[in-house]
Amino acid sequence: MWCSENWKDYELLDTSDGERLERWGKYILVRPDPQIIWKGVADHPAWKRADGVYRRSSSGGGSWVQNKLPASWNISYGELNFVLRPMGFKHTGLFPEQAANWDWFSGLIKNANRPVKVLNLFAYTGGATVAAAAAGASVVHVDASKGIVAQAKENAALSGLESAPIRYIVDDCKKFVEREIRRGNKYDGIIMDPPSYGRGPNGEVWKLEDCVDEFVGLAAQLLSDDPLFFLINSYTTGLSPMTMSYLLELNVKRKFGGNVDSGELGLKVTRTGGYLPCGASSRWQR
Repeated sequence: MWCSENWKDYELLDTSDGERLERWGKYILVRPDPQIIWKGVADHPAWKRADGVYRRSSSGGGSWVQNKLPASWNISYGELNFVLRPMGFKHTGLFPEQAANWDWFSGLIKNANRPVKVLNLFAYTGGATVAAAAAGASVVHVDASKGIVAQAKENAALSGLESAPIRYIVDDCKKFVEREIRRGNKYDGIIMDPPSYGRGPNGEVWKLEDCVDEFVGLAAQLLSDDPLFFLINSYTTGLSPMTMSYLLELNVKRKFGGNVDSGELGLKVTRTGGYLPCGASSRWQR
């Protein structure tokens, strides 16, 4: 399991009854998590003083049933800064477990001793984008949501990277990759953080397990002659780390050599000292 031990503004305080108890800066949140199947062990005193509580409804969806949170606030991870907003589907605009990946590829970029160009697909609010840019890479940031890309620009500015070589693209990721192949553009590092399920701009259904093999193969065509890394994240239950690892073996390692490692991402639980699984990643590096 890969975990970041360097967070100061985020802390997973406790877990019980399908919910996380978290500290985001100075605010305490309670949010649902399907991995938390254990019950009756909510011992941390902060459960009783949460600033925001998100609950799922029986009819589907959910809402913030308790919300004493501001409209937005900022937290930091080292030199990186992020704006948080309580969103309609339990999210805050940041996945703290991904810091383990930020640390990994930032080290590769810093140690490359050459210009590095990174493509961040399904880039969301730009956690990986600002980490790669802060490490010295030029980044192409692609996401289909205009509002989410605007928040990514905010995060870059908060991190002092408003003038960094980051190109923001609002587009369907697959269509963008296909155009980049035709244009002959290449990248030294590729980051993919695709959703488990979604719909395209024309109502096309996206199910990751049905599309990921083709998409990894397409994205791999964009790797430069001397690439550094390829990272895939998955929050899809049916896609194990080893499944994604095999995709990288077929599409990347077979051509470039190097090594593939896969594992779960996790967050340490303060009350118990255990680790909560939070998705999976597969990493190839030269």
